[in-house]
Amino acid sequence: MNSSMALHTDKYQINMMYAHWKQGTHNQNTVFEAFFRKMPFGNGYAVFAGLERIVEYMEKLHFSDEDIDYLREQEEQYDEGFLEELRRFQFSGQMDAVKEGTLVFANEPLIRVEGRVFETQLLETAILNFMNFQTLIATKASRIKQVAKDDILMEFGTRRAQEADAALWGARAAYIAGFHATSNMLAGRRFGIPTKGTHAHAWVQSFASELDAFERFAEVLPDQVTLLVDTYDTLHSGIPNAITVAHELKSKGKRLSAIRLDSGDLAYLSIEARKMLDEAGLHDVQIVASNDLDENTIADLKMQGAKVTSWGVGTQLITASDQPSLGGVYKLVEREIEGRMEPTIKISANPEKVTYPGKKDVYRIIHPKKKRAIADYISLSSEDDVEHKRRIKLFDPLHPYMHKYVDHYLAERLLEPIYRAGELVYDRPALEEIRNFHQEQLSMFWPEYLRKRNPEPYHVDYSTKAWELKRDLIEEHVEQKSKWRSMWQDSDDSHES
Repeated sequence: MNSSMALHTDKYQINMMYAHWKQGTHNQNTVFEAFFRKMPFGNGYAVFAGLERIVEYMEKLHFSDEDIDYLREQEEQYDEGFLEELRRFQFSGQMDAVKEGTLVFANEPLIRVEGRVFETQLLETAILNFMNFQTLIATKASRIKQVAKDDILMEFGTRRAQEADAALWGARAAYIAGFHATSNMLAGRRFGIPTKGTHAHAWVQSFASELDAFERFAEVLPDQVTLLVDTYDTLHSGIPNAITVAHELKSKGKRLSAIRLDSGDLAYLSIEARKMLDEAGLHDVQIVASNDLDENTIADLKMQGAKVTSWGVGTQLITASDQPSLGGVYKLVEREIEGRMEPTIKISANPEKVTYPGKKDVYRIIHPKKKRAIADYISLSSEDDVEHKRRIKLFDPLHPYMHKYVDHYLAERLLEPIYRAGELVYDRPALEEIRNFHQEQLSMFWPEYLRKRNPEPYHVDYSTKAWELKRDLIEEHVEQKSKWRSMWQDSDDSHES
């Protein structure tokens, strides 16, 4: 089986590479930046994830013989010289990205790729695929974690995920954002994520009685007994039978770990279950809840006094059901013209789609005493004000009159080197390091930016030079457009005469 991922791309990327090659512009140097325009779920922040997957893709990026044969069959009838160029393809550029687990915001570069357009163009689809999905799931998981607080969170989404890779990498993204375990065994083995599982309703249905099913299960796994109690009647059958098994285990020096509720009124049932367990002297038996849970349902259940200490979250998390796409984009910001790198801008009838031109860096500006984030500051890479701790101006890009100056601050550069001259220079952290880093990130922000509902917007500010560059290029475009209109008008007038 062909393991190459080079064709994990849109066809128009290959066609643009071909057109550049035919035109002799394929070695033109370029800079692309990946970002998203709108905060997912109406949240106050997003959690960047997907970098590990991108690095894995980059490390194996080549066109195999099978890839070349497939491209030879395409209707475009690509030139053999182009196919040979692809056969020799190897990334030789550089890449910078923010760390996984970083709290990130709309319209700031998260990944920056520099190099020959022949290479940078190919990477777009895969980078966005990996970044968009995993950042979305990590953000959703972090929202759930904010609501669940210290409760145990288990990712149960594999069977509802959009195929195997989504289940695998979605479990990892959820773990980064604070989930404690996954039901996916492959994710557990590959990433070292703790795995958890109980039994299905089918186990109970396989025996003559519910009590018999519980007893048989407890015989086999006496040290990890969690019983699903809602197959028939939760309060009148499931929980009483679970209590019976708990006492049997206790007589053998073992204990019932938990019961699981998977249907019905989870608030009411958990409250009643807690009473029944406590009355039976089983104060240490936990209550696990599942059944289409998300941050909103969990918040509501907690408000109703639900006695749940562990949550199994599946479909709503792994599919990001209330927003199934992040909408990240990958835009050209700088290109080589006659040996010089020049900024470039995308103009759109939709103002929010007009890009910020030029290669940029992103800094997190931090209060020197409180050690809390004040704003993210985006400047042209040619600027060095932040590096030298000079006074900077923070202002709303849409309302520049709203501004303030900052003289004393700490700053963290968010974009870190990943590749240089095609070589991986990034020291890939262990998953536990990423998970801990995410928790540290949360502690850097005031609570008003993190709350689930109506969060205070966090400031993402551009430097004056970056803002002026965008303004100037827009004005230049408008002037050029006016000249074109005048030319066409003059042409129409001459035809009429």
